[in-house]
Amino acid sequence: MLDISEIFNAAAVLKGVARKTDIIPAPKLTSDCQLYLKTENLQLTGSFKLRGAYYKISQLSDEEKARGVIACSAGNHAQGVALGATHNGIKALICLPAGAPISKVEATKGYGAEVCLVPGVYDDAYAKAIELQKERGYTLVHPFDDEKVIAGQGTIGLEILEQLPDVEAVVVPIGGGGLISGVAFAIKTLRPDVKVYGVQAAGAPSMERSVHEGHPVHLDSVSTIADGIAVKEPGTNTYELCKKYVDEIVTVNDDETAAAILALMERQKVVAEGAGAVAVAAVMFHKLPVEGKKVVCLVSGGNIDVNTLNRVITRGLAKSGRNFTFIIELYDKPGQLSGVLHAIADQGANVISVTHERLNANTEINGCSIRLELETRDPAHIDQIRKALTDAGFHVLN
Repeated sequence: MLDISEIFNAAAVLKGVARKTDIIPAPKLTSDCQLYLKTENLQLTGSFKLRGAYYKISQLSDEEKARGVIACSAGNHAQGVALGATHNGIKALICLPAGAPISKVEATKGYGAEVCLVPGVYDDAYAKAIELQKERGYTLVHPFDDEKVIAGQGTIGLEILEQLPDVEAVVVPIGGGGLISGVAFAIKTLRPDVKVYGVQAAGAPSMERSVHEGHPVHLDSVSTIADGIAVKEPGTNTYELCKKYVDEIVTVNDDETAAAILALMERQKVVAEGAGAVAVAAVMFHKLPVEGKKVVCLVSGGNIDVNTLNRVITRGLAKSGRNFTFIIELYDKPGQLSGVLHAIADQGANVISVTHERLNANTEINGCSIRLELETRDPAHIDQIRKALTDAGFHVLN
């Protein structure tokens, strides 16, 4: 089993390799608690994964290093293994899901690793990595279910306690569980009074269900914008550690995650990928009992694909009430659209697009409908606009 001395040893090995990332206050994200961000998105390779991967590789025997290493990953572990292997002069082969963001695939290649793209999700990439390991004799660097990897991730827990000694709660993303296992073990061993909460994507709740049901659960499928935590089944070791050391696990949906990504960018100037934003989403949307407490959310990574970011911003704007589409039924006669736009202008909203439909089987013969996409301030502003349109005599369908 894991020992705290292993985590301290990992911290010594990683000194000068991994950044001691800052903890920054984030008062603009919530007024419910004193919120801080542990910015692992600013780690080398853009993710915490460097810590565990590098420490694992550093502890391999000369024989294991000579055989080369293989890993499976949704992208971030891949980059950590690639950099760690290159620094140690070791050959690395990384199996990634074929749907992994292009930016992560190219970054992995850029750090010096050979890449094998596997159809499916993380678990399919893992199966392929095991197959190739047996065929070619590579040493496997597991992304989460490995004591050395967990110890490397646990160095984040040591840093949090050092940087914010009076912390009361730490909120951590969960995929396979390596990150939260290390962080929770370190914190609970040194400061058992500090609460440790885990957050999963609602579309990939493998650890949440496992802990709730009392045994490791294998999900048939996963679907989430948080690709870094889209794991069908937790590890054996990580499940046991989470069950023992994590106080509570909650889930957030994709809309909540998108809103958190947007809020981090707009209010804190912090870029986070989906997996990196779920902890913040859980606090923003009141999923955890942290009111009035000093809380650290771990922003685990910032490797978000630009195309994904564009879609996420759109979803985040909608979730936070910054973008809304009205559908309005009108009489098909001059001046109707002008009246609608006048009512909207009076409420201070900005029109992004207007779509006019006359040939619709659901409208009256002398009627039409318009679809108006607006930039708005918040949900209350949307309600004001809806009321203004209704008061002006227009039939608002949504």
